[in-house]
Amino acid sequence: MYKYDEYDHSIVASRVEEFRDQVNRRLAGQITEDQFKPLRLMNGLYLQLHAYMLRVAVPYGTLDSRQMRMLAHIARKYDRDYGHFTTRQNIQYNWIKLEDAPDILAELATVEMHAIQTSGNCIRNISSDQYAGAAADELTDPRPWAELLRQWSTFHPEFSYLPRKFKIAVIAAEEDRAAMRLHDIGLQIVEKDGRHGVAVYVGGGMGRTPMIAPLIKDFVPFEEFVSYLEACLRVYNRYGRRDNIYKARIKILVHEIGAEKYAAEVEAEHAQVRKLDIDPPRAEFDRIAAHFADPAFQTGLSDDIDRSDPDFAVWLDQNVAAHKQPGYAIVNISLKPTGGIPGDASSAQIDLMADLAEKHSFDELRVTHAQNIVLPHVKKADLYTIWQQLREAGLAEANLGLVTDIIACPGLDYCSLANARSIPVAQKIATRFADLDRQRDIGELKLKISGCINACGHHHAGHIGILGVDRKGVENYQLSLGGSGAEDVSLGQITGPGFSEDGIVDAVEKATNVYLAQRQQGERFVDTYRRIGMAPFKEAIYG
Repeated sequence: MYKYDEYDHSIVASRVEEFRDQVNRRLAGQITEDQFKPLRLMNGLYLQLHAYMLRVAVPYGTLDSRQMRMLAHIARKYDRDYGHFTTRQNIQYNWIKLEDAPDILAELATVEMHAIQTSGNCIRNISSDQYAGAAADELTDPRPWAELLRQWSTFHPEFSYLPRKFKIAVIAAEEDRAAMRLHDIGLQIVEKDGRHGVAVYVGGGMGRTPMIAPLIKDFVPFEEFVSYLEACLRVYNRYGRRDNIYKARIKILVHEIGAEKYAAEVEAEHAQVRKLDIDPPRAEFDRIAAHFADPAFQTGLSDDIDRSDPDFAVWLDQNVAAHKQPGYAIVNISLKPTGGIPGDASSAQIDLMADLAEKHSFDELRVTHAQNIVLPHVKKADLYTIWQQLREAGLAEANLGLVTDIIACPGLDYCSLANARSIPVAQKIATRFADLDRQRDIGELKLKISGCINACGHHHAGHIGILGVDRKGVENYQLSLGGSGAEDVSLGQITGPGFSEDGIVDAVEKATNVYLAQRQQGERFVDTYRRIGMAPFKEAIYG
């Protein structure tokens, strides 16, 4: 993984001290909250319903045990002993005191972490495939490309005040594990004539007006990679709406002028940007890529696994994925225990995951956009020992990709923007479907919950999606079906009128029962929905 150089250290240290001064002036009453708000947001500090919330960046979801232990330390010392892992591969702390924020950032800086550009109208945390560098199906490791973009975008003077926040994802496999086409810019690394480049998708996103990003250019070679993205952002910065926050995202621009017109504008801009010679030399990319070289895998390891423990075998089948190296596996740690809060982990659990990474995964972990944690490089011979330790810590839920592996935003329990609570709905659904045999019979089912139209819970991309809305002061939940954030990307369709908190749980169960009655061999929930359409589901749900 990437290690800071002297410039990174200097930038982060300077930002910490700058923010310390800003906080001190706010606490002394020398600046107002209105004056302070844009300053704190530049440092990932939000004011939520009950306290300040700090969002810490985890670039492309990669971190090591030292960093993971620091996250646990912050949870213990400054929060209420837990952290919340998010759909942007970051972590949030929900109970931060303003006077502690500079000290937290200073402590993060000691392990090469920060909260820069985790808020505001700028380029946010670059996200990627949580299996990067380990997956057997990837063309190359996408993280060096993502790191190059992190360096390009951090404090970019032209893109610090965009019309709206901006999110970029990079993948390098046909299977999309990062919801790439639901980003402002989605990049898929591809090969053409023996050269690596990117296919560029622009104008995706969820929120009030969900859209799937269209393909803007099928191949941009590495040598023009950064300048082409610079052109994409420049066109958006020039034409993006600043007069209406609901129409400010790049997806609206691409939709209104059309993908073809937008692509033509980018081509014209790129012709000029290329003259600035901002594309990095190959040597700089190679320097970055060297940080992501394969670890020292052992060769000649056996792929045999003792499956005699039936509980271990279930976890193995559900939560462990294939690795590119014989004798190794990818371990997914579910942060979705029955009745728990999706994405939450206690300081003790975070410390344990750090320990496991240090001992068994070449000191590396990943945060997933589905709010789970990955140990990317584990010997198959170590799997049983890891499972035992996870089980003791309440981290061995064998539900990856199943109905209880729920994505959920913090909702009205914490967020000042929310209309409804997400957490209790997730807990009730997980409890209703707690029987693991039943979950496995249902099979892959991506269920996602948002507490407001901003869609931080990705409900548009759920096979089953739930949106909490306010109906005359009462929490109401809309149900949608048929969404996907994967390579078969689609947007869910609303079934009809909304439900109460308990009613939405019943509706989810009725929808799954239709699937079980109608499915054909090998079909997932979303496959059956696409084949038979909405009508049978509506009839069962509304009677």
